[in-house]
Amino acid sequence: MCVVKVMKSPVLKKGEIIEATKGTFIKGKLEGVFEGLSTNSGDVEVGNLFIPIIGERFDGHVFIPEAIKNGASGLLVQRGEEEITERVSGDAAVIIVDDTLHALGDIANLWRNKFTIPVVAVTGSSGKTTTKEMIATVAGLSENVLKSKGNYNNLVGLPLSLLELNPEHEMAVIEMGSNRRGEIERLAAIAEPDIGVITNIGPAHLEGFGSVDIVMEEKGDLFFNMRDNGVAIINRDDEFSRILADRWMGRNVSFGIDENAFVRAERIFMRGERGVSFTLEMGGTGKGLDMAVVGRHNIYNALACAAACRAMDIEYDLICEGLSAFRQIQGRMDVHRLKSGSIVIDDTYNANPSSVLEALKALRDLKGNNESIVILGDMLELGEEAEKLHENIGRAMADTGVGSVFLKGSFSGAVARGAIEGGLRENHIYFAETPDRIMETLRSLLREGDWILVKGSRGMKMEEFFHAIIEELS
Repeated sequence: MCVVKVMKSPVLKKGEIIEATKGTFIKGKLEGVFEGLSTNSGDVEVGNLFIPIIGERFDGHVFIPEAIKNGASGLLVQRGEEEITERVSGDAAVIIVDDTLHALGDIANLWRNKFTIPVVAVTGSSGKTTTKEMIATVAGLSENVLKSKGNYNNLVGLPLSLLELNPEHEMAVIEMGSNRRGEIERLAAIAEPDIGVITNIGPAHLEGFGSVDIVMEEKGDLFFNMRDNGVAIINRDDEFSRILADRWMGRNVSFGIDENAFVRAERIFMRGERGVSFTLEMGGTGKGLDMAVVGRHNIYNALACAAACRAMDIEYDLICEGLSAFRQIQGRMDVHRLKSGSIVIDDTYNANPSSVLEALKALRDLKGNNESIVILGDMLELGEEAEKLHENIGRAMADTGVGSVFLKGSFSGAVARGAIEGGLRENHIYFAETPDRIMETLRSLLREGDWILVKGSRGMKMEEFFHAIIEELS
């Protein structure tokens, strides 16, 4: 009987790795290939290249012995950490590099360039993951699509996503996130996208950027670091995106609702918890769509998706079919009806001022004449502007007709001040750090038809509040 050995992907010659990373080979077996790679010593399989990453609170070099024990056939070691390799025996190839994180990106770029398929990259202050998932849904109707997992969008996650490419894939759609200047440029250098999508630009991660103008420059690096003949997908309704569009001299496909754009949504109708309906206009062709997503911002995500798919020459009818089939992602405006007849929106995945404002507008449209309740955690990484931006959210709550609020976090006082200034009654503002502190009050407030929005930055763990509501009231 013939036994066929299944090779782990990616398969790369050791010499290729040394050349791509500008590394120095110091010991072990140089001939042959690495079969797959890992940054997690616990996941290492026989034949893998182990890449230890150094983070703010950890150093992967500590786990080199475990990686060798699990069968790693090679190690990338950051210069200055060579001493640990003295404990490495056998044939494991040891390659020294200046920076293991940078080397991971170099290897991902090497692997990406072995494929001629189109790569779509999505960034923006909000809506990145939803737009990426929409594009993958539409393109997946006719192509074998690689999409980045979850929010694998940083200098570790994006390379690991690209390294999953295999000969069966016909396109890739990846997400790019950033919280400090220069990251998008580096991510684009790794991925070399053919199509770049910027969903919107707003005050996110200001702790690392300082101003929205710098956020614009950071996001704009996607357009200006694509492959030759790259296509920019531009939100014509976003003022900062329009500035970037004026600088962009290459091919583009624009989208929007209020401005003159190539891909537009017209005759918009909100269908409550069932979703939204609109006519998708594209190049003189229009068709009515029913989508199972809530909120005007998700229409923008759908338009960005349609524009990107247009740039890939995907047929109009297929775009409509894919958008109609799309289902909301858990934790992003995900609607659940409770047994009391009230409705809770799980929007706990993350939060910044732009996404919270959009969620509040959606809540206003959804609740109609019913009451609404917001359970809000802090928006993180906003730097010196944090206090003011949280106050603005409080005023927005009052302006959008929120009836009661439960606040968690260091900036809950700022949100409360803004809400009171906006006209929300003080006795309708509650402070609660844990889910059990809100449940009794929440039960007393809820009536049939009322809406609850749960939102906050990832670090605030607002999903615990959502799960408590589901467990006790659903």
